[in-house]
Amino acid sequence: MTTRKLAQFEVSSVGIGCMGFSHGYGALPPEEESIRLMRKAFDMGCTLFDTAEVYGPFVNETLVGKAVKPFRDKIVLTTKFTPCRVGDQDITDAEKLTAKGIRKALEDSLRRLGTDYVDCYYEHRVPLASRPEEVAEVMGELIKEGKIRGWGQSQSTPEQIRRAHAVTPLSMVQSEYSMMERMFEADVIPLCRELGIGFVAFSPMASGFLSGKYTASMTYVGDDVRRAITRFAKENVIANQPLLDALERLSQTKGCTKAQLALAWMLAKWPHVVPIPGMRSDARIEENGSAFAHRHPRQPHGRGHPAHGLRQAAVISP
Repeated sequence: MTTRKLAQFEVSSVGIGCMGFSHGYGALPPEEESIRLMRKAFDMGCTLFDTAEVYGPFVNETLVGKAVKPFRDKIVLTTKFTPCRVGDQDITDAEKLTAKGIRKALEDSLRRLGTDYVDCYYEHRVPLASRPEEVAEVMGELIKEGKIRGWGQSQSTPEQIRRAHAVTPLSMVQSEYSMMERMFEADVIPLCRELGIGFVAFSPMASGFLSGKYTASMTYVGDDVRRAITRFAKENVIANQPLLDALERLSQTKGCTKAQLALAWMLAKWPHVVPIPGMRSDARIEENGSAFAHRHPRQPHGRGHPAHGLRQAAVISP
């Protein structure tokens, strides 16, 4: 797999989001199978692995730690702390964003991951009422101590990025980005490029919607995030069918799947963006890992790219 630079880190052009191995998308693979799949992703060239304390909560970090142990020093491992109390944490909401709270969350994550450092440590959502500078100061101290190599924010605003970056430079910003969720194209993604910050795209296939495998008749139960994602509501699935039809036509022309096209689309548009799709089967690992081969090499900003402008091909619901 080819690589890209996210600030000081060189990573595979497609990373792996590990949340789905522990919750969020229906039935879970057995632990042994999840570990095998994550190791297969590495064997195929994937070097960016993403998790968070809130996934499970906590159990995903433990699972990822077991999976990456044999090659921990050969990957970029990222995790996130939530700016409020998670599960049974012995801390209050008010303390979570203090130096004490951030350090405690990091130490717990390091223990679960079975490592003595995290490559990029994200603030998992940035409250509007908080002061990004204060978190940035703590992150700077943790970098000096060698407990993290870099830090980032998730779903942050341009103002929050600028204020934090001025204190301790950010390595990555991780936010939702796909053909169906493009709000960050207007300001955040260009700002990250201006400041030399990598942008990591979660849900790059719109939680699987762009694969075309989900129909209006499907229902979602239990611990399945699609229960709350409006694009999976029957009326929106129907309204967005023209988008999937357009993707199907393009994918046939390009000789790839709709999922590969969705990933290649963003890789072609931005040199500093790396998607982290979930991969819970051998087929998905092989499919996603080959997406970069379908990138159009001569339109790095998306102008004139065959998939550019697909947002207008259908009603788009977030």
